[in-house]
Amino acid sequence: VMISASHNPMEDNGIKFFGPDGFKLLDEQEDDIERRLQAPMETDRPVGSGVGRARDRFDLKDSYAAFLRQTVRHSFAGLRVAVDAANGAAYELARDVLEALGAEVLLFHAEPDGLNINVGCGSTHPDEIVRLTRETGAQVGLSFDGDADRLMAADEQGGLVDGDRMMLICGRDLRDRGLLRGHTVVTTVMSNYGFVKAARIAEIELVRTTVGDRYVMEAMREGGYVLGGEQSGHIIFLQHNTTGDGLLTALQLLDVMIDRGAPLGELAQVMRSYPQTLINVRVRDKNAWRTNAAVAQAIADVEARLGDDGRILVRESGTEPIVRVMVEAPDHEAVREYAEAVAGVVRAEFGEGLAG
Repeated sequence: VMISASHNPMEDNGIKFFGPDGFKLLDEQEDDIERRLQAPMETDRPVGSGVGRARDRFDLKDSYAAFLRQTVRHSFAGLRVAVDAANGAAYELARDVLEALGAEVLLFHAEPDGLNINVGCGSTHPDEIVRLTRETGAQVGLSFDGDADRLMAADEQGGLVDGDRMMLICGRDLRDRGLLRGHTVVTTVMSNYGFVKAARIAEIELVRTTVGDRYVMEAMREGGYVLGGEQSGHIIFLQHNTTGDGLLTALQLLDVMIDRGAPLGELAQVMRSYPQTLINVRVRDKNAWRTNAAVAQAIADVEARLGDDGRILVRESGTEPIVRVMVEAPDHEAVREYAEAVAGVVRAEFGEGLAG
């Protein structure tokens, strides 16, 4: 069980459950736990030692660091790395592991006080690692989120390297070494269309899932794939770990840099990000658009105009009465025009106004 705000502010602290096999629980298992917690408490429910034992295992930190180090092939000697620890879980181990591998580490936002997790820093504030990398003259910048399962990176010129680019960089490396099972990477529908086109050129197959790392993991396990993740930098290397791990992702990325003898900025040119527009429409019924003829026709019209050089994605929010309309294409003006056209139909049919 992990108590964490993940990539959110402190007030969003929650509980993450993992099974004895190290994987996150299935949706139905978490739903069952919620039902049990909301049910009236049994008067004879066991407590304390009646439940089990608690053990302090401070040695696990060293075991984890040793595990991380053995996943790389090269020394990081001579590498100058800026690290934004988000005042969270990576505040100590990120520097320890990188320095043990030979890197020079410039550490920032590594003073957690229980309140400042992710505040103005970390992977959800990528401009910060871009700034720090530029100002310190680091060769690469690494930005974790609060629970350190995500990573965003900055190259030597301060260019942002997101999860899509990292998956392609590492996926091509695994492919070249014969380790990319099925020549396949699992990602979500939110990956940029430029990622899709670059994967196609690299002869890497894609399995697409709904948004959420648990769905990426389920598809990976079902297909026996070893690499998957999200644009947000939540990447899973299943040959090493059972969940997303920002520190592990950082080491794999740096290892490819050293192996290729190339700066991150050069490796990141593996894809071109397409311009993207996302319009949120607040609606009365977030599921009704799926069976609406006018919305279906508007989507079909845009798909026809985009052809093979872009895409439109319409989906409902998982938590709010909102329909999201996203369009990606090479031209900024066309992207906005197409997104507005479909959002306008959704708004006319079901809307309560623009949500953002």
